[in-house]
Amino acid sequence: PVRLCCEHRRFKIWPRINLILVTLTLQGRFMSNQEPVNTWRIGVRLAFAVCLVAAVVFAMMRAIGTLGPVHMRFVLPISFVLMACCPWLLMTAKGRQLIGLQRALPATSYLQAGLFGAIAAFVCFLIGIGLFGHTIDNWFVSIAANFRLSFKVNLEVWQLFLVFTVPSIIFSPIGEEIFFRGVFQKGLEARFSVRLSTWIECVFFGLVHLCHHGLLLTVTGISLLTHSAPIWFLLMVAVAHLFAHLRKRSASLYPAIVAHAAFNLVMGICIFAWLWPVIPFLRKY
Repeated sequence: PVRLCCEHRRFKIWPRINLILVTLTLQGRFMSNQEPVNTWRIGVRLAFAVCLVAAVVFAMMRAIGTLGPVHMRFVLPISFVLMACCPWLLMTAKGRQLIGLQRALPATSYLQAGLFGAIAAFVCFLIGIGLFGHTIDNWFVSIAANFRLSFKVNLEVWQLFLVFTVPSIIFSPIGEEIFFRGVFQKGLEARFSVRLSTWIECVFFGLVHLCHHGLLLTVTGISLLTHSAPIWFLLMVAVAHLFAHLRKRSASLYPAIVAHAAFNLVMGICIFAWLWPVIPFLRKY
């Protein structure tokens, strides 16, 4: 009876072991398909360091292009172009596909992304007006003032709107989303988890946007708008998380690019439709 009992248990245990082995094999194949060894042209370890260096260089270019002399403002769009080129310089075709340079499904994800981006921009506008009115602590006011200093030409409001908005819905969304949600995110994942990598790139996104609002270049040096800069930083981190969510949900960068473009479009509408007509120093040229 004892021998029969042992034989019976052995026959019950072996199917379970086989099931476990098959499951582990399938999981191993799935993971290998998710992160192939040929994602980077330069290797995974070097990719992490290169992405960090690139992020710092692009942050410095943004500071020069927004806070530097007027004749250096061209550096900002150049940085966006270089960001967009990174996947083709650093990654293989499979790597570009993994970061989301592929068509999103379903097609309605683009419409939803555009709606989310527009709502996010309008919420930022309402928060800025509610907290700081038409003062320089309002992020949209300071962004408009920086644009006015860069473009001292007497044009109609609709012409200024086009000059401001058209580049902002092309260069910035494409370059930033490809780099932050794509290349930088994947480079961080070589060292950290997906969740931590997303937090790092979103926080870095918020920090570099202090160049647009929060940091001011004065005759005594660079100063910080202590009341509004932290709020703007948190808003940009939240917006970055929205873009990251859209990229993750659709497995494509294109909905995030659409959302980013919609955000900048609505920001331009808020600036030139509601702020520009009522703020005197924006209309002094």
